[in-house]
Amino acid sequence: MPLLELNNVHAYYGGIHALKGITLYVNKGEIVSLIGSNGAGKSTTLKTISGGVKPKEGTILLNGQAISDVPPHETVISGIAHVPEGRRIFPRLTVKENLEMGAFSVNEKRVIAERMEKVFQYFPRIKERLHQRGGTMSGGEQQMLAIGRALMSGPSILMLDEPSMGLAPIIVDQIFSIIKELNDSGMTILLVEQNAYQALQVAHRGYVIQTGEIKMTGTNIELLGDDQIKEAYLA
Repeated sequence: MPLLELNNVHAYYGGIHALKGITLYVNKGEIVSLIGSNGAGKSTTLKTISGGVKPKEGTILLNGQAISDVPPHETVISGIAHVPEGRRIFPRLTVKENLEMGAFSVNEKRVIAERMEKVFQYFPRIKERLHQRGGTMSGGEQQMLAIGRALMSGPSILMLDEPSMGLAPIIVDQIFSIIKELNDSGMTILLVEQNAYQALQVAHRGYVIQTGEIKMTGTNIELLGDDQIKEAYLA
């Protein structure tokens, strides 16, 4: 049974039919990449999974349990952590306070401390900025903080929306190295990324979305070797 499964999901923004029957799945321990052009429906798919957009049709299952009508804060509690496009950290809060916000549903101080130490293992740089306000950090540091905050909820699946956006190439390499490290430690990841080559390099499988519909799926090797994918996204 897949950890996460979408079956014929339709979603709208007002009268705009944004998702037109999305069907995909993510197995436990996988990195699955969702690639496509701007406006294809990538971010909307993640928002629909995390409860920010309500599907009009179809089902979303986490561990076989329907979560289509679950509000965003309960989606986090159920095990889905969503790092949105643009990072969306709390700029006036310190790094420590941002991380604590990620653990809003955790009551045990010991668990919070243990998770924070684990975040520091992945992102030692943000430990150095612990009492600095989030908004004064660099873009790369803010992306690390956004991922770290998501990890504080103890998710079963981590959804990343455009983690490389606006970052220098050397920082992008660091972020993707950490994504791979997280997966090697057992974290399941659903990755939306404009840089299709980088996304498919770390993924086990991928889906190609166009105008709200899944047009192609395959292993990372199959998609990287496909001539249409090369021409549209890897040129």
